[in-house]
Amino acid sequence: MIKIFTYTLYDLLRSRWSFLYFGFFLMFSGALLLISGDLSKVIISSMNVVLILCPLIATLFGTMYYYNSREFILLLLAQPVKRQQIFLGLYLGVALSLSLSLVLGLGLPFLFYGITVSGEIWNFLSLIFNGCILSFIFSGLAILIALRYENKIKGFGLAILMWLFFAVIYDGLFLLLLMAFQDYPLEQTALALSLFNPIDLSRILILLQLDISALMGYTGAVFERFLGTSIGMLSAGLTLGLWIIVPAWCIRRLSLRKDF
Repeated sequence: MIKIFTYTLYDLLRSRWSFLYFGFFLMFSGALLLISGDLSKVIISSMNVVLILCPLIATLFGTMYYYNSREFILLLLAQPVKRQQIFLGLYLGVALSLSLSLVLGLGLPFLFYGITVSGEIWNFLSLIFNGCILSFIFSGLAILIALRYENKIKGFGLAILMWLFFAVIYDGLFLLLLMAFQDYPLEQTALALSLFNPIDLSRILILLQLDISALMGYTGAVFERFLGTSIGMLSAGLTLGLWIIVPAWCIRRLSLRKDF
């Protein structure tokens, strides 16, 4: 698995798409720092982009890379290599390459601006951490969908629909639920439902780190009361960990059962 992971990572780091992804975050964060200069405001602005763009790019990139590497995967399957090693190495290579592009693209301008000697360093690290976690989560989900469906159009369509559901549709259904039952105390329910959406959970964790959860109203106070504690942070971390582990386990299981 290490050799496949190393090859995939090296191949992707040379890809022009990785350079474009890196260049976008480099220019975006650099421009915001030049325009604003307020690290806190720049981190908040970057959060809105990272929470949407990282899952989208991971979804598209993971699906596209799997379908483009199908012949190479079939060649590896004919070799005395375990199936789960092939697909897990592919998944880790895709996720880590996207994470490195994100870390370098956002990190270099902030590092040049002096984030290490600023009080915003922990907020920035929280943003980077959640962006990398989302890259791993949606890369795994994308490869799982591509592995399940041989048809490229169907695979791409389901992958985009999956991202659209977590990024837009889930929040819309969430708001409709809150509006329909606004006369009932739904704060605990809102907290539980947020755990089923990694994008929402990452957003809440970043907002709590930035100490602006008061902008979320009473529900934000409920989030802060639970997720602001050590038990709450541990629960959120374990939930995000499960969002990584479960797709990886499904990739392993499906790769063993699939007839290529």
